[in-house]
Amino acid sequence: MNRNRPKRLQALHGIGVDKMGNIADKVKTKTSQGGPLADKLLRLENLDVDIPPDSIVQTLTSDAATNDDDNSYLPFLGQIDLRNAVAEHVSSMTTGAIRYNGEANCIITAGGLSGILNTLLATVEEGDGVLMTEPVYAGLLNRVRLAGGIPHLVPLQFNPGEPWCLDREKLREVVESPDNRITAMLLMSPSMPTGAYLDREDWTLIAALCVKHDLLLVYDAAMERLLFDDLPVIHPASFPGMANRTITVGSASKELRMIGWRVGWIVGPEHIMQDIGLVSMANVVVPVGIAQRAAKEALQMSKTTIVDYVRELQLRRDLCLKELSGLPVGKPSGGWSLLLRVDTLGWRADAAAGALLEQGACVTPMVGWGSNEEAQYIRIVFSNEPQDRLAGLGRIVRQALLK
Repeated sequence: MNRNRPKRLQALHGIGVDKMGNIADKVKTKTSQGGPLADKLLRLENLDVDIPPDSIVQTLTSDAATNDDDNSYLPFLGQIDLRNAVAEHVSSMTTGAIRYNGEANCIITAGGLSGILNTLLATVEEGDGVLMTEPVYAGLLNRVRLAGGIPHLVPLQFNPGEPWCLDREKLREVVESPDNRITAMLLMSPSMPTGAYLDREDWTLIAALCVKHDLLLVYDAAMERLLFDDLPVIHPASFPGMANRTITVGSASKELRMIGWRVGWIVGPEHIMQDIGLVSMANVVVPVGIAQRAAKEALQMSKTTIVDYVRELQLRRDLCLKELSGLPVGKPSGGWSLLLRVDTLGWRADAAAGALLEQGACVTPMVGWGSNEEAQYIRIVFSNEPQDRLAGLGRIVRQALLK
């Protein structure tokens, strides 16, 4: 059978995480000590976490599995108790600048990235420019392309051992170039995979440009509270003129450690949410019913429980930075991962990942994660390994890459 490949697939790239994860699961190479490498392999390639959800999550999920109301196609846009809890949560992130309503302003989705895609499908026309920062997660790029948008990437500035920072002048240049046809921004803070944090000056400029050029802002809030060094949450909808042009997409996966539950949400102005609701019902139809009560409880509890969780993540980040001291690493201000720049060490990212695997660490090479320059980096996830296992990471990296 001869058929043309749909055009929307031609610009898509694999994310590499699946490939490296499969390799890690199957590897059976023997170490010098004679044990299987698979038993000792550092799993640094996938955005998982080894810290379990709050205990109430398992209990409520188990109960929901035998509750007929939760085994239903209804309600299509999510259980109202969860929608109300999400609306209250996002309102609090804006420090009360906006009061969202669960029924009018919130939709529950099958994970955060499902929410990103539904939002883009409802708001982006074929050929519209969508501004993003890079390094960027390939899954976000792919969703922009699937929706017919054209990504325009603004670089985050890399300085070894220092936090990433936004190139504000480049941001302004990309927005104001008529050739780019920018109609929306898709931004994340802290971003994935860099852990870059957008500060108040960054958001002030972003808001001013959105208002001046009538742009939509899709704010990926999957990790917004996973911030280190006492950095404050800054929600862009709280800035002047942004309430009616900001769509917040959140998730239970990262902040609530409920990756497998596949619960996300979209919060935004009512007139936009109506179209997003239509897309949601035409796409996944309904989010996972048996997961929603647990997500509601976990979200409400997270006001207090997230403190210890973030503290542990920061300890892991600090340990990784200590282990990799002197190497070209970007310091993440939040999130679950950091980037090591390997081209300055004489490596391509895919080759460096292979060398690290031989030494017992599985990482993701960032090939296809943006412009060609993304292939300079490998991503190291520190959320899925405890501190005692992360100790020694520096020795592994140096043995693999400093030959």
